Amino acid sequence: MPTDPHPFPHRHLTGIYGLQPWEISFLLDEAEQWIALNRGTAKHDDRLAGLTLINAFFENSTRTLLSFEIAGKRLGADVVNMHVAASSVKKGETLIDTAMTLNAMRADMIVIRHEASGAVHLIADKVDCPVLNAGDGRHEHPTQALLDALTIRRRKGRIDGLRVAICGDVLHSRVARSNILALTALNAEVRVVGPPTLLPPAIERMGVTAYTDFDAGLDGADVVMMLRLQRERMAGGFVPSPREYHALYGLTPERLERAAPDALVMHPGPMNRGVEISSSVADDAERSAIIEQVEMGVAVRMACLDVLTRARRGVPGWN
Repeated sequence: MPTDPHPFPHRHLTGIYGLQPWEISFLLDEAEQWIALNRGTAKHDDRLAGLTLINAFFENSTRTLLSFEIAGKRLGADVVNMHVAASSVKKGETLIDTAMTLNAMRADMIVIRHEASGAVHLIADKVDCPVLNAGDGRHEHPTQALLDALTIRRRKGRIDGLRVAICGDVLHSRVARSNILALTALNAEVRVVGPPTLLPPAIERMGVTAYTDFDAGLDGADVVMMLRLQRERMAGGFVPSPREYHALYGLTPERLERAAPDALVMHPGPMNRGVEISSSVADDAERSAIIEQVEMGVAVRMACLDVLTRARRGVPGWN
């Protein structure tokens, strides 16, 4: 049971690791209110008016950056996107120097994406404002896991007891790691499925069951979460070819029949159509929740920005 004065006592959100189940559920509950606002015509709330949000993306992103920018603006914050290609980082400035520079600008919250695992923790230790991890290397992507959990909970009515198969390039995926941490904390039965070269050693220690047989891993699954084949992070021959990968581990309508009859199909994006997932499955209006995941992403990020700035804004009980 929680013993802290409020249900989310953390200053930063650098990962799912270390969060209690009720803290994860609290963030999901907080996101619910923003779904209704985002579906309305007046998509604005002024609770972050006067605060400055810096989106510092050291790694390329489209949907995550746009999602955080929309979330911040709909809450009334002044949003600044840091374009690393035009920054001093390209001139040799160290990550710590960059952190100190951002801190000197008196930001009220910093959202960071970086290609190096642990970079977000390093910056969080050097600044005075809340820091939110938008993905660091192979480490974590906490808001992706939260939006995935919210999507599952809304579509299935629960997470407890569901069989979730996370399939594909688990080795290079921070999304997989954060989802494993979140879903196991919420008492889902999590499977990881992929070729032996793309499954981390001793992955079972995270409380999951590993399958190298795709069909066996899909058997009876309530949720099938496909992962992108991250060829940009592969230095060796992890898979023979995209065509062969699809033949063995691509989600097709025929393969989906092995899952539960009402199995939900998910993908964090961007998708490699015809590699890890066929277009007919990705676009299935009844089974696919991929577009809904994008929608839930804005709501979850609004909730995180709200919660993490409550102490800074002097919200009663959050000091």
